[in-house]
Amino acid sequence: MTIRLPDAHGTLRTYEPRAEPLTVTPGAGFSCRTVFSAAHVVADPFADVTPDAPAAIDWDATLAFRRHLWSHGLGVAEAMDTAQRGMGLDWAGAAELIRRSAAEARATGGRIACGVGTDQIASGTLAEVRAAYEEQLALVEQSGAEAILMASRALAAAATGPEDYLEVYGHLLRQASDPVVLHWLGPMFDPALEGYWGSADLDAATDTFLDVIAAHPDKVDGVKISLLDARREIELRRRLPKGVRCYTGDDFHYPELIAGDDQGFSHALLGVFDPLGPLAAEAVRVLDTGDADGFRALLDPTVELSRHLFETPTRFYKTGVVLLAWLAGHQTHFTMVGGLQSARSLPHFARAYELADALGLFPDPKLAEERMKTLLALYGVTQ
Repeated sequence: MTIRLPDAHGTLRTYEPRAEPLTVTPGAGFSCRTVFSAAHVVADPFADVTPDAPAAIDWDATLAFRRHLWSHGLGVAEAMDTAQRGMGLDWAGAAELIRRSAAEARATGGRIACGVGTDQIASGTLAEVRAAYEEQLALVEQSGAEAILMASRALAAAATGPEDYLEVYGHLLRQASDPVVLHWLGPMFDPALEGYWGSADLDAATDTFLDVIAAHPDKVDGVKISLLDARREIELRRRLPKGVRCYTGDDFHYPELIAGDDQGFSHALLGVFDPLGPLAAEAVRVLDTGDADGFRALLDPTVELSRHLFETPTRFYKTGVVLLAWLAGHQTHFTMVGGLQSARSLPHFARAYELADALGLFPDPKLAEERMKTLLALYGVTQ
């Protein structure tokens, strides 16, 4: 069987899908690296909502996908930007997501860390930003999950310089019950975060970031770096205090960063490990045996797909992630909260399908092919 796919120029070409999926067996966690997958949410396709209405979530399918990730030994990073925080999922929806996912994690023994932000306010004073962070931190701690202090659009707008970041983060770290993960999300993921840590100069911003950590090393489990700059991440992780982990959020260079060098390595907290979950878990299990070459042999071929999903404008990578979840059979539809399924083009979808199929990511290649043909037909492509 073949399928006709459009390329970037609108020309139809014939592709022969893979006949058999990659065989990956679920298993326990890992000893050499801590690995989180930032997970997407499944929209309720039957909800009568508009793009600017509160998100309608299919809770059964959303939680089932988290159980899928846990079954492969991955941790779940919940209510992060992969779950469309600030792009369709508001704080009320995120709060319910955190409660439900944390309860599911307790029931199944899965590891979970949840995003703490300020998205219940659009803007505010520094005091209001602190209060918003505190509200969300309290909910995450009450749920029993680890906390990830996310970058805040409101703080980026209210801060006048590095000292404001030092004050706000210092306040939060002092009152956190347990060590947290600090998340530095670059403007390629969210343009409103330009100049975070008080400067558009990344060297100066890095110094402020490290000052926050140095003042409270016992309250920082690790840092998640999402700047898509491998060199900068390596330089930063070498400057971290002993015991503070570096979690790569670099969806362009993750194999080399996780594998590491003779001076250290990165753990992982990645949105691309949503569609790559089973394959990524298998690769880390190989790394557990000390086989770095085998790890790279499994994970390096996935980078082309990841770079495609995260291509500019990077913030719309969630659309490709959900497309692949639908094609893989993890949900029954390709509908997203806020109507974000419209954020990428048909040629983008076609290439994502082709790359994912070549990797063997679809448990049922025939189902994926049939669903892709259905999507193509909706755009007027006949087979």
